[in-house]
Amino acid sequence: MLTIISFVGFTIFVAVVSWYATRNTDESSSEGYFLGGRSLGAVTIAGSLLLTNLSAEQIVGLNGQAFTEGILVMAWETLAAIAMIVTAIFLVPKYMSRGVTTIPEFIEYRFDHQTKAIISGLFLTGYVVVIIPSVLYSGSLAFSTMFDLPAVLGISHTASIWLCVWSIGLIGMIYAVFGGLKAVAVSDLINAIGLLIGGILIPVFGLMAIGEGSVMTGISTLYTENPEKFNVVGEVDNSIPFGTIFTGMMLVQMFYWGTNQAILQRVFAARNLKEGQKGMILAALVKFLIPLIVVLPGVIAYHLFQGNLSNPDQAYPTLVRTVLPATFMGFFAAVLFGAVLSSFNSILNSSATLFGFDLYKQYFNKTATEHQIVKASKIFGLVLGLLGMSVAPLIANAPNGLFAWLQEANGCYSIPILTVVIIGFFTKRVPALAAKIGIASGVILYSISQFIVKPYFVDSAMAKAAADGITNAKALSVIQAEAYPHFLHVMAILFVLNIGIMLLVGKMYPMAHDHVVRSNDKVDITPWKHAVVTGILITILVLSTYFIF
Repeated sequence: MLTIISFVGFTIFVAVVSWYATRNTDESSSEGYFLGGRSLGAVTIAGSLLLTNLSAEQIVGLNGQAFTEGILVMAWETLAAIAMIVTAIFLVPKYMSRGVTTIPEFIEYRFDHQTKAIISGLFLTGYVVVIIPSVLYSGSLAFSTMFDLPAVLGISHTASIWLCVWSIGLIGMIYAVFGGLKAVAVSDLINAIGLLIGGILIPVFGLMAIGEGSVMTGISTLYTENPEKFNVVGEVDNSIPFGTIFTGMMLVQMFYWGTNQAILQRVFAARNLKEGQKGMILAALVKFLIPLIVVLPGVIAYHLFQGNLSNPDQAYPTLVRTVLPATFMGFFAAVLFGAVLSSFNSILNSSATLFGFDLYKQYFNKTATEHQIVKASKIFGLVLGLLGMSVAPLIANAPNGLFAWLQEANGCYSIPILTVVIIGFFTKRVPALAAKIGIASGVILYSISQFIVKPYFVDSAMAKAAADGITNAKALSVIQAEAYPHFLHVMAILFVLNIGIMLLVGKMYPMAHDHVVRSNDKVDITPWKHAVVTGILITILVLSTYFIF
């Protein structure tokens, strides 16, 4: 009963505070609804960025990989901080100086409206097929496992996942569609604080369980008895082979933090450039603590459960259910619920923004008023949410774990979009034709590589291994990994190829005149004077976590 009371109480508290903070925001206008009236400060931006990123798919998925492979998966977090610093110092000033509201808007401004529509379509397809289902499934898996819902409700595991997906989804749509960005951002800040507190408690209680009440003893025992889990250098058959850190890993990070609409919309909503930069850099600083939340618990779970879990993605929620005292369970469940809602809300709000700004007025109603744009966007958000909720439970069939599937699937649209944005920033005469060809080649070549060519080579290699009588699990794993380049290497290869293709087209069919950067009078674009020094210090601090282990 205490668990239920604390869960409901904290959830209502967040909702009330969010309503109170946004009650005077005019959300009938597009700027009020989509950008919170351009009124967000650094702390709110940082909290919203962290919670948009640090949701259940991150916590559940990365801990699931840490359960299987150890702390080497923390590369996703350490390199993210570097990408955030680069974005804050170099990309955010470029975006805000142009006064853009969405990434596709920048694409239209640099190329043309057709390229913008294609980019918007790519973002929306990725959201509904990959991101929204991943967020909902991971959150549902966490709640189903933490509270053992199949046993409590007397239903199957699959039925409990469907129940949670639709419950979370419906509540999330109310927040996102009717609250606007500012409501999402304020609730994010509260939940981010709660998630950091609750997230740190899990490894603390886990280490105490290992060390019979002593955290230090727990650390010593965990490291002594599981040294293989503390190797940060990934082998060829790991999810992150060491070499990928220097190729596609950084490109994935730059796409996520530097071109992803769901992330950058928080920064675009800043009251000025200085607040936007400080918000992203502050979020990068907090990344220093994130491996304690999204990696270490997976290793603790491996030790406590002796590696005996049928589904590694259940490692984190099973650990929470095992070590967290009942008095904290309701609070933590509410915070995790808020984290799931945050990512779901953020994606829906960003999707509505993309639709309203980049598609609705251009292709559906050229004379639409701001009120009509907001209304149409809300309806679109509802439809997109329902589609994502329908797809989410199917992720249970992902063969290599939730997080690995999510990252590989993202490659279909992440690299083409990143390529076009970079060419748009750093060239002046590359035409829209080059952008369209670059997008098409990126999507088509990656899809062919991962879904046609890779299975052929892997199947052939495994068939040969079987014919040679190889049965050792490690040997088979290495053979499978070496049969075809890792998807992060493929991303890097295609990134270079797409850049080359676009530059070649630009050389052959250049624009008649240089692209001229327009000035922005919407917000103050004076940069934060300490951004570079602070960014360097944080980069050194975050990378130190890599060398500590």
